[in-house]
Order: sequence, then C-alpha cells, then structure tokens
Amino acid sequence: MLRIANARGPGGRLKHLAGSCVLRAMNERNQSMKYAVRNVLGAALGALLVSSTALAAFSPLKLDTVHSKVGFTAATVLFDVDGAFEKFSVSIDGDPSKPGTVKVEANIDVASLDTRNVKRDNHLKSPDFFDTAKYPMIRFASTNVKKQGSQLVVTGNLTMHGVSKLVSIPFKIAKGKNGAGVDTTTYKGKLTIDRNDYGIGTDSIAAKISLEDEVEIKLLVVTFQ
Repeated sequence: MLRIANARGPGGRLKHLAGSCVLRAMNERNQSMKYAVRNVLGAALGALLVSSTALAAFSPLKLDTVHSKVGFTAATVLFDVDGAFEKFSVSIDGDPSKPGTVKVEANIDVASLDTRNVKRDNHLKSPDFFDTAKYPMIRFASTNVKKQGSQLVVTGNLTMHGVSKLVSIPFKIAKGKNGAGVDTTTYKGKLTIDRNDYGIGTDSIAAKISLEDEVEIKLLVVTFQ
C-alpha cells in the first residue's frame, strides 16, 4: 500500500522549526545591527559635542591693540630715554589655565619706534643702531610657558638685529572686566637685555660715550576672548 506523508508530520514540523529558528536569528542580528549603529552614532555625536566645546574653550586670545603696549627705557649718563613701538602683533594659542599648552608669538615693526624726538628716532633706525632697512622686525617665539607662583613665565627666542637669544619674561596677571563689560586678562612683564648682545649701537661712537648697555623692555599685553 502506498502512503503519502502528511506535511504536518514529523518531517514537516522539523522544517517549520528550522525556518522559525532562521527567522529568529535574522531578527536578532538585525536588532544587534540597529543597536550597534545607534551606539556608533551616539558616540560620534558625543565626540562632536565634546570637540566643539573644547574648541570653544581653547579659542585663541584676542589682542586689545588699544591698551596693549611695547615700551622700552634706555639710560644715558644724564637721563633716561623712554620709547615705544607703535606697530606690533601678538598671538596666544592654547589654554592659559594650562600653561604647558600655550604658545606665544610676537612681531614688532622696528620702524614704528617713537621716542618723541624725530632726529633721535631716525638715528636709532639707522645702521648705527637697529638698521631697520636690513632688520625690519623684532620677533619672539615661545618655547616654554610655566606658572611660577602668581606669575606666568614665558621663555622663548628673541630675535633682533639678526641675533637670536633665549630669554625668560615673567608676567604679572590681572583679570577683570573692561569698560564695555568684556572679560579681560592683562599680562604685564619686564625684561632687561644688554643691547651689545644683539649688536645694537655697539660700533656707535655716540653710544659708547653716553649710552648705557642695559635696556629695559616693558610689555603690557591686554587680551580678551
């Protein structure tokens, strides 16, 4: 006698069970992929937000060119000569609360020097002293910034008159709001150099007769974000 197996018999049930397992596995895999994609997108969004916040927190400080000053005092046997450089730029990158991240660069236009005496200014710009035609810029680039007590000490290369020397400048820090209500940070520093180290006025007869070797540089850097 010929018998035909019922589709719902043991063989059919096995096929149905196998198909159910495959479908369940596919659904679980799809769910896992959805969770994985969701987690990746969430992590990427979080990283983007953190990165944006960090960029905002570490935005470079802007220089208040109205109140910032680069001045100097040179002494003669009779009196002191005060002067200033009217054109300069300063860039400060990094987080000032973490000095190790800070980089400072400054550029000074030597021809902008002003001692309120045109004849003296022209002499200082001549080859006897700064020789602005040959050396138009004074440059400073930091190599290290560190906190020392209440002061910030900026060490770097000062290049002037074709000579580069490593110097350290201590700055006093003051914080407050300016007249417009903007948060402002002021850095006030002094540096004494020997002009002969940079070959300034070394061969000048007038300098040899009356000008002292040491020159005090006075810096007032006013910044805001």
